[in-house]
Amino acid sequence: MTDQLSRITDSQCENPPASYDDLSVLMLNCTLTRSPKLSHTEGLLKVAERIFAANGVRTEILRPVDYQIPAGLDQDYTGVDGYDSDDWPSIQAKIDACDILIIGTSVWLGEKSSVCNRVLERMYGYTHAFNDKGQYRDYGKVGATLITGNEDGVKHCAMNILFSLSHIGYTVPPQADAGWMGEAGPGPSYMDEGSGGPENDFTNRNTTFLVWNCLHVARMLKDAGGIPAHGNQPAAWEAGCQSGFKSPEHKR
Repeated sequence: MTDQLSRITDSQCENPPASYDDLSVLMLNCTLTRSPKLSHTEGLLKVAERIFAANGVRTEILRPVDYQIPAGLDQDYTGVDGYDSDDWPSIQAKIDACDILIIGTSVWLGEKSSVCNRVLERMYGYTHAFNDKGQYRDYGKVGATLITGNEDGVKHCAMNILFSLSHIGYTVPPQADAGWMGEAGPGPSYMDEGSGGPENDFTNRNTTFLVWNCLHVARMLKDAGGIPAHGNQPAAWEAGCQSGFKSPEHKR
């Protein structure tokens, strides 16, 4: 964290509009790089992590690439289709337990990483389940994204990720994306010496906005008990379906 960002964060945390120490954040770093090797995306995630931590928020950064995650939309592939294990259910449990989910990714060929695609697909495989109010399970959670790379694509990737999260029930705050793009081509990446990434005011400002907007919206949702369960319960729709017509289902 730069001195300027540290001063701004300290100042903003002195008189916050609410308390956030009952909230938790899970950051899924969808890098292609396995631990413990350097991940440039994790460098940016840690900027957000420090601001969350300064407000007493519990945080965890996890790299899905370190786990065995088969492709598909089923909930558990252990012992199925030749897979000896499936680590996704344990990751999904962490997603279910958090208030705020931030998906980080690097940019490859202008797109989010293949790991990020798989994460979103596996999350989508759980969307037929409901919460205790009869809504789809991810209602009441807050979603955002942080992106790094040295080629164009931040806004394109953010558009896809944030739509995907919103589509399955997440609430997306204002300015819920931030990123850093180095010089186009084989230039330095975010954490490389002399890249200017960690010192970039534009990226630090947008990351700060992202964190605070996630906190504000998560606070409002938690205090309100989530999204009101009215007009958005699948069971009510199914009860109103006319005879002879099937309830709409996801096509898989």
